[in-house]
Amino acid sequence: MSEDVINQIVTLCPMISRDQILKRLDKEKQKTGGFISEETLLRMIAAEFGCESTRSKVDIPVLMIKDLLPGLNDVSVVGRILAVFSTRTFSGVKEGKFAGLLIADRTGLLRIVLWNDRTDLIDSKTVNVGQIVRFSHGYTREDSGGRPELHLGDRSKVEMNLGGVRESEYPSILKFSTKVGDLASASKNKRVNVVATVRRIFPSSTFERQNSSKGKVIRFIVADLTGEVPIVVWNEKADEMEKVLKVGDRLQVVNGKVKKALGDSIEVNVDGSSYIGPFAEFDETFQIADLKEDSGLVSVEGKVVTQPVLRNVNTRRNEQVKLATFELEDKSGRISVSAWRHHADTAGKLTVGDIVLVKNAYVKKGFVDNLELSTRSDTVITVV
Repeated sequence: MSEDVINQIVTLCPMISRDQILKRLDKEKQKTGGFISEETLLRMIAAEFGCESTRSKVDIPVLMIKDLLPGLNDVSVVGRILAVFSTRTFSGVKEGKFAGLLIADRTGLLRIVLWNDRTDLIDSKTVNVGQIVRFSHGYTREDSGGRPELHLGDRSKVEMNLGGVRESEYPSILKFSTKVGDLASASKNKRVNVVATVRRIFPSSTFERQNSSKGKVIRFIVADLTGEVPIVVWNEKADEMEKVLKVGDRLQVVNGKVKKALGDSIEVNVDGSSYIGPFAEFDETFQIADLKEDSGLVSVEGKVVTQPVLRNVNTRRNEQVKLATFELEDKSGRISVSAWRHHADTAGKLTVGDIVLVKNAYVKKGFVDNLELSTRSDTVITVV
């Protein structure tokens, strides 16, 4: 397969010699420790040379995250990286280091464990939050909570820049997060994921541990549409956040711990088992069945199943505007769409069977309290 890709590059870019490609490939293999497949490296090299690789799709593995069990060998999965955990060292009979990733597909979350030289992928920032990555030839083990996690050994491979994957199959942490207003009902010490905006920041402080070493803590308030909650960040992560934290930042906290604060209030603690960083913004599409009235702005991809009806209506301000209504369906369900003003003209040209993406719409209750998608000025409706 690698030989085929080399021949494709030479054919598409005759000004690039085979020797140049091989030298660059060898350099990249040394840099990544042989952990990324040759074919993936060649596609990256081809892109840098301005040559299009003809590979257009990736074979999606049979096993989804929900299907994994501890004790499996030669496992391959594809997922979006939601969190990157720093490299740690260990000693004992053997010395070494390990690092972790959290990935997701539409069926669930999975922790990835990288050992020793494989942690270079994280230290070199080769893999980052938001990327869709394929992890091949790993093996599963049971974590402390009885859940499967995927370990990557010497035979394991990591492939990025995948073609032919559907973004909607790989959601952001929003799909697996808890609204701030629902945190109070979470049990003490429960691990949660939160996406919210920084409202207030308090000065950091230091403290002395029992072994006389120094620690650091920083507190700040975050909020979403359902409420606000203090976030408490400890030690090395406090150092990191103090340098970059700003009011107005939208953050994601992964695997934070719910704890009781003063009185009956609660807070979310960020420790060595947690990840905190900017919320990874990308064009995420929602499944219709996952839509809620408080979902905020959403993007939905589906098939037009009713012919759009275009008409003029009067608003509460006694303004006459255009409105087109139609129904959209995906494999999870069906929802009505109300396209207003100039969007009505776009929607009016759609026909039954069109696959469309409705981007930046909001969810509201419509006729007989059924949910519907409604456009706003910056909504975009495009045929896929």
